[in-house]
Amino acid sequence: MAYVDWRIRGPEISNCNCDWGCPCQFNALPTKGDCRAMTAMSIEEGHFGDTSLNGVKWVGMFAWPKAIHEGGGEAFVVVDSAASPAQREAILTILSGGETEPGATIFNVFSTVIDHMHEPAFLPITFEADIERRQARVLVGGVIDTAVEPIRNPVTGDEHRARVSLPNGFEYKVAEFASGTTNADGPVALGWASSHAHLAMLDLSTHGAA
Repeated sequence: MAYVDWRIRGPEISNCNCDWGCPCQFNALPTKGDCRAMTAMSIEEGHFGDTSLNGVKWVGMFAWPKAIHEGGGEAFVVVDSAASPAQREAILTILSGGETEPGATIFNVFSTVIDHMHEPAFLPITFEADIERRQARVLVGGVIDTAVEPIRNPVTGDEHRARVSLPNGFEYKVAEFASGTTNADGPVALGWASSHAHLAMLDLSTHGAA
């Protein structure tokens, strides 16, 4: 089957309700039994067919009643209001798992366990990420506010660095693990502090993670 050729490369911010490390990264069950998460990306270089995706930002909010693989999930996506109609359509297609080889990306895999996609929104997105320093911020006014900082030693307060490599990962190959706080009041409500976060440079395409 022929697919539209696409690629997106740029920093990603993710924060979920699991404890630091997130058991899901190691094929284990979520810390609290359910999974609620956000992820965001600022595309530095990308395209969807002939449509450039350079500079496009998006944020996704997700919730599953149990472990992700058990299904029943819901999702809500915000695409930056500066994106053109063609860019918006391209991003929503990619995030819904379309035009992708089966199982090649996290979006395509997750599409099989999400039962309800809320109508997307197109709003200004503030996105700041320093992967090396494990610091980040995502803000969409009235919808979501996520802040990421390094994990800290509970005794000394010193920064604790943890990096994970997943050679066969369908999201990232290498990520810096961190601590995140999220509050979201949109269709998928989220709320926690000092939980698992990771920062990575995503490089995804029709055929999977580079």
